[in-house]
Amino acid sequence: MKSIYLFLLASLIGIEISIGVFLAPTIFYPAKFIGEGVLTHFQSGLLMTHIFVQFGYVLLGVSALSILMEIFSFKDKNLTFKINFSKFMLSLIILVLSLLFVFYFTAYVLEAQSLGEEATKTQEFIKIHGASEVVMKIIMLSQVILFFLNFKTKK
Repeated sequence: MKSIYLFLLASLIGIEISIGVFLAPTIFYPAKFIGEGVLTHFQSGLLMTHIFVQFGYVLLGVSALSILMEIFSFKDKNLTFKINFSKFMLSLIILVLSLLFVFYFTAYVLEAQSLGEEATKTQEFIKIHGASEVVMKIIMLSQVILFFLNFKTKK
């Protein structure tokens, strides 16, 4: 079961990198690839939001599995208490931030988009969107650390 968990965690990290490095620039700057006038910035945002809504299900699923796996592996005698506690706390941070990302940030963006393009140009929207990017980066960094901590053994 641990190998499946680590595979899902690594896959999620890969999905997050792919979304940020490949998908977002392609969706937000389509003129580089297929010419001008294809999508407005607002339309690109609508597409990206749809992707993040779908991604949110995967994020929450793996985050929930992560906390469960770390709770059950807390008594692992091959690891020190500090490592076990660190893994548990990282998985808890990931879960809390994932819930925040899905149920606050994504919900906020969906609400703003439903009000129209002008609502996505406000200072409040820009601040909330920027905060969501920071939260996602913290989630991803925590996942990477958690992934590698799962290979740590007692010395």
